[in-house]
Amino acid sequence: MKKDLHTQLKMLREERNLSLDDLSLKTRIGTARLESYESGEEVPSVQTILVLSNALEVPASNLLDGLESAK
Repeated sequence: MKKDLHTQLKMLREERNLSLDDLSLKTRIGTARLESYESGEEVPSVQTILVLSNALEVPASNLLDGLESAK
């Protein structure tokens, strides 16, 4: 079963032992915005998903699959 984008994002960040501050520094995305992505309150743009996937060192498709399953 595919995970939703917000679940996938948090899981990948935690697997890499990154705090929200660490990910914020790597992506130049504010921690409040990252929190809203992880909680599912906000959906990142495709461009932002590419930035996040690069920072988390995973193919963008890993996160995009989660976006599709949320629809």
